[in-house]
Amino acid sequence: MMETFLMEKFKSLDRAFFLPKAWKGEATLDKPLPIGLGQTISQPSLVLKMTALLQVNKEHRVLEIGTGSGYQTALLSLVAKEVYTVERLSALQKEARERLEELGMANIQYQVADGTYGWPEKGPYDRIMVTAAGRRIPKALVAQLKPQGKMVLPVGEKGLQKLFLVEKSHGEVFITEHAYVRFVELVGEDGF
Repeated sequence: MMETFLMEKFKSLDRAFFLPKAWKGEATLDKPLPIGLGQTISQPSLVLKMTALLQVNKEHRVLEIGTGSGYQTALLSLVAKEVYTVERLSALQKEARERLEELGMANIQYQVADGTYGWPEKGPYDRIMVTAAGRRIPKALVAQLKPQGKMVLPVGEKGLQKLFLVEKSHGEVFITEHAYVRFVELVGEDGF
């Protein structure tokens, strides 16, 4: 059962490993925490909820927009076939990559770029996870989603957004709302 598999992988990750020294003591709290450069690591319950919404399995190629600390990337790596992660801040991605490589996660490819464009050269993808909020759903990301694919992302104004699940089915795109959330801004051509 996917839920049990996902929960086991989620519990196997030590969130403190992905946090700066000053915040490691708060790793078990279910709240977002700063990771530097104005960015945050999401609260564990939201990382789990977003991953569960995507229904990722070991056959899936996943695009992640916003590597951040690497915490969400690590969970995706454990449940997917391949992860392609895009981060606009090279210093953050360098730290995350070092952490993930230390954990032996070899099914991840990295790129420093404007995440609103996705990573078209490696697409299309079965699943897309966006961990920063934009004002709208980036068209480039929808275009990189395979038929029967799913994408989860926060959309709205600065400070408060809705978590959307975007699904492609039979040539159509379906969008459902799942929760109110607060994410850092998605910066780029099709972001803030």
